[in-house]
Amino acid sequence: MTSIANLKAGDSVETFYLIKRAQQGVTTQGKPYMTLYLQDRSGEIESKLWTVSKEDMAVLVPEALIKVKGDVIDYRNKKQMKIAMYRLANESDGLSPKDFVEKAPLDEDTLFDSIMDYTLKIESGSLQRIVRQLIGKYKKEFLTFPAAMTNHHDFVSGLAYHVHYMLRTAEALCDIYPSLNRSLLYSGIILHDIGKVKELSGPVGTTYTTEGNLVGHIVIACEEITKMADELNIEGEEVLLLKHLILAHHGKLEYGSPKAPMLKEAEILNFIDNIDARMMMMDKHIDNVEPGTFTDRIFPLEGRFFYRPETLN
Repeated sequence: MTSIANLKAGDSVETFYLIKRAQQGVTTQGKPYMTLYLQDRSGEIESKLWTVSKEDMAVLVPEALIKVKGDVIDYRNKKQMKIAMYRLANESDGLSPKDFVEKAPLDEDTLFDSIMDYTLKIESGSLQRIVRQLIGKYKKEFLTFPAAMTNHHDFVSGLAYHVHYMLRTAEALCDIYPSLNRSLLYSGIILHDIGKVKELSGPVGTTYTTEGNLVGHIVIACEEITKMADELNIEGEEVLLLKHLILAHHGKLEYGSPKAPMLKEAEILNFIDNIDARMMMMDKHIDNVEPGTFTDRIFPLEGRFFYRPETLN
């Protein structure tokens, strides 16, 4: 198998990949084509199939395993594959989509143990009970789902991996700024994206669910906290403050937050979330280019491109 991370312009490919996303398009001449985002455990590559039929469009869907024959080209300083031929994988190939999915660098048990260690540092009994119950309720999804469909932590266990590093950052900041309430901040971090277990479809071939499109993970998380607090007969200001952290964690109304941060912990949660997401996006793109060259433009980072130094590797 040819690893996507090692592909370079000029390479010829004949191997199996998993379709992560598929888009249909029409050329300026009115002819249909497809853009396939193929992936293996090392990454993904945008690929073009310029001659397609209705049958192709019906079978080339997310989660499909295909064997492709094609060439890698440099398109606007970005790797792209031009597919000449393909076939669907069959049982005799002995392959599973799970063999092609990128996973977090840390395994599920390590992530779970780390996050649960932080729950023990939540001194508020009410907040700790809500956090522990919700993590227990959605343990499987929390430990396997990505944190996003694209852009950052978009791999198996990406959600838990994202939370793990946010907690480490929060701990360091709380040591520097002791006026921050650890119980509230840790609780907000652990639960800030818990709604994604319902917003997203799962770790393989990830798409938005109907609930995800119509409601979104921020409101879903707030509803889950409200229901769990009611089940546990927990009342009081702490629940209200925790829900504010969830509602404000995107920072601005135009970024999808129903409320802007009005607590120190809400402001810091937004910054920590941004730091971890941006670091992941920068690392992801920089690792895919050669030293001494620039990445392609990264839309979530204001459309900027980044340089990979030759002397700092």
